[in-house]
Amino acid sequence: MQLRTRFAPSPTGLLHVGNAFSALYCADWADKHAAELLLRIEDIDHTRCRPDLAEAMLEDLSWLGLRWSGPVRRQGQQLHEYRQAIEKLRAADLIYPCFCTRRTIQQELQRMGSAPHADDPGHIYPGICRQQGRDEQQQRMQHQPFAWRLHTEKALSSLTEPLCWHDDSGSACPVRIDHDIVIGRKDIDFSYHLAVVVDDAAQGMTHVIRGEDLRESTGIHCLLQRLLDYPQPVYIHHPLLRDKNGERLAKRNQATTLRSLREMGVSPKKLRAYLQGCRDLTWPFEQQDLNNIRLLLAGD
Repeated sequence: MQLRTRFAPSPTGLLHVGNAFSALYCADWADKHAAELLLRIEDIDHTRCRPDLAEAMLEDLSWLGLRWSGPVRRQGQQLHEYRQAIEKLRAADLIYPCFCTRRTIQQELQRMGSAPHADDPGHIYPGICRQQGRDEQQQRMQHQPFAWRLHTEKALSSLTEPLCWHDDSGSACPVRIDHDIVIGRKDIDFSYHLAVVVDDAAQGMTHVIRGEDLRESTGIHCLLQRLLDYPQPVYIHHPLLRDKNGERLAKRNQATTLRSLREMGVSPKKLRAYLQGCRDLTWPFEQQDLNNIRLLLAGD
């Protein structure tokens, strides 16, 4: 069987060195295992993703020296596949419309005495809309925005075997999900969870390699795979590159971008070697540390 993995960035900002570390981790694994490496642009969130940033990502990855098998898959061109998945779950009566706002959920959590969790309603949902009758659902759907939530208890009870995912050592990791997951958002119709599961199946992924910050999502994805009759890939969660304060690199933290390194004359060969040799998993530079970066990674 041909092994296959992917790198799947979102064009919500320029790629930074943390993204490059992840892309190189995937590429190194693919080289070591004679696997195909595919690129997917996860641009489903039209409220945050921009086409110009997607093109910038392709340029930066090419500058870094990465190459891909097959065509680039763009989520924005696959909406019909996500709709089919939603309809399959709806036909099985495993999802329900949720009309709650964040404020509604927070108020209900406070009423229930769960105020400490009220600032993170995505990880605890009190089931406000779960028991609504079909007539009430249909009536409200005509004039109110809604999200699709997975009825997790019903979904888990429909399985005939225990739910788990497997890592690259073959170890089985049991899954525990205790909240109703949003799989169709009010603003963009489809959630990351649904889209990534459909994409991995459509692209025939045998191995999903991504940062350890997404480990918690793996159980959700395995549940959706079972419900949609998709094969389950092996999951590998790599460590994250962090700044000198121990925080993971992120666009919102203004992590050093590949574009800025290109513009200052950094050698992509030296950058690759540096990132692949980061044994302490630290990028010790701020975006403004231009002189130090030049000294270390200046072009030939």
